[in-house]
Amino acid sequence: MTIRTTKRHVTFVQPWFLDDDPKEVFPEGTYEVETDEELIEGLSFTAYRRLVSVVRLPQSLRSAGVSQALTTRPDQLDAALARDNRSSRSHP
Repeated sequence: MTIRTTKRHVTFVQPWFLDDDPKEVFPEGTYEVETDEELIEGLSFTAYRRLVSVVRLPQSLRSAGVSQALTTRPDQLDAALARDNRSSRSHP
């Protein structure tokens, strides 16, 4: 099994949450995201399946000097970004 990790930055323009029932709301801003992906073997082309995403939370959101991360399924993060995109388009 071959695993690779990709890094990217995502920007939320509105406060955001991960589930349809928000338990914890995070402030707008830019977040670093690392996603682990597994190579799908046996195909005639190279393809990866996303396994897990880790969102790095700014230190100001948690205890000072303590770095924390939020682990989630990639589809949950995609849904949060889609909600943010829809929300930002409906508010000029």
